[in-house]
Amino acid sequence: MNTRTEKGEVVKMAGGAGMILLVNQGEELFADSHVLPATSLGASASNAIRNYIHSSKSPTASISFIGTMYGDPAPVMAAFSSRGPSIVGPDVIKPDVTAPGVNILASWPPLTGPSMLKSDKRSVLFNIVSGTSMSCPHVTGIAALLKSVHKDWSPAAIKSALMTTAYTVNNRGSPLLDIGSNTSSAFANPFAFGSGHVNPERASNPGLVYDITNKDYLNYLCSLNYTPTQIAIISKGHFKCSKDTKFQLGDLNYPSFSVSFDINSRNSSVTYKRVVTNVGYPSSTYTVKVEEPNGVSVKVEPRTLRFGKIGEKLKYSVTFVAHGGTTISDTSTFGSLTWVSNKYNVRSPIAITWQ
Repeated sequence: MNTRTEKGEVVKMAGGAGMILLVNQGEELFADSHVLPATSLGASASNAIRNYIHSSKSPTASISFIGTMYGDPAPVMAAFSSRGPSIVGPDVIKPDVTAPGVNILASWPPLTGPSMLKSDKRSVLFNIVSGTSMSCPHVTGIAALLKSVHKDWSPAAIKSALMTTAYTVNNRGSPLLDIGSNTSSAFANPFAFGSGHVNPERASNPGLVYDITNKDYLNYLCSLNYTPTQIAIISKGHFKCSKDTKFQLGDLNYPSFSVSFDINSRNSSVTYKRVVTNVGYPSSTYTVKVEEPNGVSVKVEPRTLRFGKIGEKLKYSVTFVAHGGTTISDTSTFGSLTWVSNKYNVRSPIAITWQ
């Protein structure tokens, strides 16, 4: 278990002239700072080369640069991306959103070689880096921009804006693809991309936000059965779970919905409550549009929200009824709930996990 550049270092030390790195999973083409001429291939091309090597008595290979290739579907979900569902909080879709994280041009300390190997004495000011650690600064920067525009927004409101305005189609207008599936045509789902790929411009004017207070989060930890000692670490010792609280798992005012049902469930139901805050037009009307996940019917009450001023809060509830049975062939099914007005589409993903 070593890095891709470390593998190249071993090849170079052994006298190798170059390296073709074959992977077992994923189709990403990483731009690594190798210490010798090298390239990495996706799983399908890797399998083809393995078959060739085993079928030929004298296999040969060469590395040629034929120019920049472009026009592929983008964005796509990386194989290394963190995936759901969440084991700790099954009522919240993991992850929240996705952002650029593959082959990102990033600043780099000049005293550290671009391959991070001790033998690499090169000095650069920029490097090409991949990982969730590259997605994080993208989202952080967007959050900072949103805060500069909306100085009174809470962290939860900013997160809500990022989630409900994210997009789930690529540059060809098709659903986002998942490279982690080892095929080039498998679609990603909310357990791969959350609410979708962040859209900074739309997030600055989302129409509605799902706000959450500090107390709401602490009550949520209570519903997850965290101990008073564990909660005190976050609350600084000033909060105790109430035995009379009506807060239940699923009532956290989150901009997504995740429900678990027994696959043999018939007419069992779960109801979640939500509160949305108007940050769009003072006088506006929203109607709900629902794409029901397979095996579940969804009922929203009320189906219309009418706002009269900025900052006004309105409540609604969502009831999920499982039909299950032989109609379910996957461990998860997905849908969405969207509040629609003249200008805004405030979308929340729905994930159903069948156990």
